[in-house]
Amino acid sequence: MIRRMKPDETNHLVDIWLRASLVAHDFVAPDFWRANVSAMRDEYLPASETWVIEEQGRPAGFYSLSQDKLAAIFVSPELQGCGLGKLLLDHAKKQRDRLTLTVYTRNKGACAFYAKHGFLVAGEQLDAQTGCMEYLMTFDPSEKDFAGPHEKAGDF
Repeated sequence: MIRRMKPDETNHLVDIWLRASLVAHDFVAPDFWRANVSAMRDEYLPASETWVIEEQGRPAGFYSLSQDKLAAIFVSPELQGCGLGKLLLDHAKKQRDRLTLTVYTRNKGACAFYAKHGFLVAGEQLDAQTGCMEYLMTFDPSEKDFAGPHEKAGDF
């Protein structure tokens, strides 16, 4: 079941975000993620439209939208690989006509996941907070292709 986030779930979702970030972004110092817990809890989640997927009645993952940007999508590490991320992403695509996101270029699994589900690379940029390169990816089912650089699932 996917539903809107409840206010009393913020700490649980921040815990999912932190644990999943530490696993998926092992190329970023763990202290960076720990230092951003309060910003995630007090700024980012409250400012976003956040949807939660449940497993056995408890939050198992979530995604957050900020306008047309998929600002976050995270699944508890112990539940990854079970299809929850695909369900969340499919749900997010139904909320907007077009989506953009950024993903670290070194996070090959996530890059391939997004490409497999119709996102194209529209550019690259430096994340000033971490110093890591990231792709700007776009999902727009109304367009057959995008001008400029893009990659397909097999390119990651």
